[in-house]
Amino acid sequence: MVQIERRKSKHRTAMGARQIYEAIRDQILGGAYEQDSLLPSSRAHAAELAVSRTTVTAAYEQLAAEGFIDIRPGARPRVAASILQQAPSTDAQTPPGPVRLAAYGQRLANFPPRRAREASRKLVADFHYGDLASSDFPTLAWKRAVIAAITRRGMPLAYDHPSGLRSLRAALQRYLWRARMLRCELDQIVIVNGSQQGLDLCARLLLDPGDRFVIEDPCYGMARRIFAATGASPVSIEVDGSGLNTERLGKIRAQLAYVTPSHQFPMGAVMPMGRRHQLLAWARRASAYIIEDDYDSEYRYDINPVPPLYGLGDAGNVIYLGTVSKTLSPTLRIGYLVVPPQLIDVFAAAKQLMDRHAPVFDQEALASLIEGGVYERHIRAVRRRNGQRRATLLKALKREFGDQVAIEGADAGLHIVVWLKTVPQTMESAIIKRARTMGLGIYPVSPLFDPQSDAPRPNMVGLLMGYASLDERQIERGIQLLKRCVRATNTAD
Repeated sequence: MVQIERRKSKHRTAMGARQIYEAIRDQILGGAYEQDSLLPSSRAHAAELAVSRTTVTAAYEQLAAEGFIDIRPGARPRVAASILQQAPSTDAQTPPGPVRLAAYGQRLANFPPRRAREASRKLVADFHYGDLASSDFPTLAWKRAVIAAITRRGMPLAYDHPSGLRSLRAALQRYLWRARMLRCELDQIVIVNGSQQGLDLCARLLLDPGDRFVIEDPCYGMARRIFAATGASPVSIEVDGSGLNTERLGKIRAQLAYVTPSHQFPMGAVMPMGRRHQLLAWARRASAYIIEDDYDSEYRYDINPVPPLYGLGDAGNVIYLGTVSKTLSPTLRIGYLVVPPQLIDVFAAAKQLMDRHAPVFDQEALASLIEGGVYERHIRAVRRRNGQRRATLLKALKREFGDQVAIEGADAGLHIVVWLKTVPQTMESAIIKRARTMGLGIYPVSPLFDPQSDAPRPNMVGLLMGYASLDERQIERGIQLLKRCVRATNTAD
């Protein structure tokens, strides 16, 4: 709906066609409407503004006469395509003043948001990590669950509990015990809008400027950004075939440690029990919290699941983070924290200040899928499909490259790391660009390493290859293209 500042009710009838015309014109020139966008009908717009339909019609006719909109009988007005070629008027604009940001905003200015990727439909195969196949989403089951939630609850007219819907927290409490042997009280669970919000809550509540946080190297880049945005400094510790090297913790003093022990991101290592106990012992000595990101624990192929850190000891220093982004869809923005008892109230208060609570209908729908067994049946089915995709990828790499590649992290998760032994690190940018021109989306692992660390790095190109969004034919074709791309890059070099 076109937004026009309303006057007090006794003056609304004084709003004329000129005012309506100017407001819509300015919004079009200001970019509020895209090409071919629909405007409200004259009847609907008149009702919204409490003016006569004749007044709105006069404004629309003037906009059409000046080429801003197209009007056709029986159809809603549309923004004219040609208007996008016109520059906004600058007559009434004044130069902007200096931008004043808080310290937090100044730190965020160093982390600009990532631009949207090129649409994968333009690529033969896109190995971007984090994408899922749309065909894997349980569309019918989710639709039924949402409709049932709306039917049961009606349209809620009050805010819900900031920690989340009780029915979903209860369902997750039972699911975590069945799936991860994680025992907790219902009040310890906080529903968040995806793992990003969960990490942001932890950062805001546990870190101050000047604090330090332990983080894996390489690691999930967005986690490093979130913690660094508080003004805290990273203590990067390299990972090896057993995950975070806990021997390096020693007498390090830090307020928290962020780890992915069940499937280290991105390298894929599983932290053994000995290191888990070392990490927990360090946290107790340092009075630090451990944030355990269990982002894809549902996907195990050649290994048995290892109990989470939260299930070892008293878990008083562990905050467990889970999500449905890898099992259902990242677009749902549903995740959950399991916090120690002493943090229950402060996390609920922070969540309430941040956005009151997560969307109620989505929570209700997920709760019904979990309670009805649909969610776990879905996970088993998707695990089989992703197991087939993984097997196809590994077989294709072995066939096309043999011992010219080294593969890490293939036992679990939805991605692998592939080291191209014949392509030196200096050729990384060239091979990524060449692949794109050939219709292949590949992504380097190098940005996930700490740029400030002086730890030795591999001297070959490493690729983070997600496969959950591809079918087996795309995977086969993608690896064939990768072989051609490597050969062309080496020849050009």
